[in-house]
Amino acid sequence: MLHVLYLVHDVSDPAVRRRITMLRTGGAQVTLAGFRRTANPIADIEGLRPIDLGGTRDGRFAQRLAAVAKAGISIGSKLAGVPRPDLIIARNLEMLALARRARSAFGATVPIVYECLDIHRLVLREDALGKALRAMERYLARDVKLLVTSSPAFIANYFKPFGQVAAPVELVENKYFEATAILPGEREAVLAAPPWRIGWFGALRCRRSLELLADFTRRMEGRFEVVLRGRPALSEFPDFHAFVDAEPYLSFHGPYRNPEDMAAIYQDVHFSWAIDFFEEGQNSEWLLPNRLYEGCRFGAVPISMGHTETGRFLSRQNIGVLLPQATSDALETALGKMEEHRFGRLKATVLAHNPKTWSHDRSDCRALVEKLRRLTGLREPIAAEAMA
Repeated sequence: MLHVLYLVHDVSDPAVRRRITMLRTGGAQVTLAGFRRTANPIADIEGLRPIDLGGTRDGRFAQRLAAVAKAGISIGSKLAGVPRPDLIIARNLEMLALARRARSAFGATVPIVYECLDIHRLVLREDALGKALRAMERYLARDVKLLVTSSPAFIANYFKPFGQVAAPVELVENKYFEATAILPGEREAVLAAPPWRIGWFGALRCRRSLELLADFTRRMEGRFEVVLRGRPALSEFPDFHAFVDAEPYLSFHGPYRNPEDMAAIYQDVHFSWAIDFFEEGQNSEWLLPNRLYEGCRFGAVPISMGHTETGRFLSRQNIGVLLPQATSDALETALGKMEEHRFGRLKATVLAHNPKTWSHDRSDCRALVEKLRRLTGLREPIAAEAMA
């Protein structure tokens, strides 16, 4: 069985849980180690007890660098009881630095996979800091065996033009994980009536989106409501809760469990907000977010900007509502006269797509693990492969 050491920047990130599930479903054994954004160590992630590398703070770059330096000194002792892995996956740039230290601690040549699902604005700067970070990334990635990323725009706009990683690239989209087959009738379209609800779920970090939705719903005087769920980035808007409480048509319902709560929260709304201006013109324009796939999987009609990678993806699928501009006027033009039959058609076009457009299944998990296994030269017994 392939043994993967998974090094992550935030063990409580829901996307980490999703990747662990994919790896284990595909037949890998996983050891998890990483930083946390919580006051106390995390006791359990999908039945795994993470190896705690210390705490970090969202948006505190200097503090994270110091934490990485400290962990680099102690990681050998932290991993002392771990059997030598067959492969190390480093999620994000800081973990790539620690992956090399971890490999040295095992005293063996262990292949490293670099998983990069966001392009941080700091590495795109043209000043000395940006150039230094890109140089560091190129140095640390000089012998990685595979780059895993989630959007073709990351490759086209960053990795290729800057020449950051020479390794082969594996595109693993941020799809919903489908543990079981979709039941007949589960995805049938249902006509609905106002008030129309827009769901904005996941990492809530975009103040501009919040202000735009607040202004739009006030204009619509109750015909549209916005439901927010997930983890607000209080480092970006510390007044998030007060802002939402003051808005008559916005409501925040806290965190949710993925995948346990996904069907319920998306089937409770009509539209899914798939727009992010947090790093406008850069990462936010290039990414294909989790909420894109999750919302479509459960029939919520996505709203996006037409010029982004998400917008281009939706245009190819011929679904969703695409805005030409990020203004309340544009939202009102696109949605303001919404009525039941039009919404029914929009929803039906989403539901008509093959679920695999939005979801990973067990075969995708097995294929990913097999690709990772080939990097190691490890061969699984035929019987074990048949049982995976």
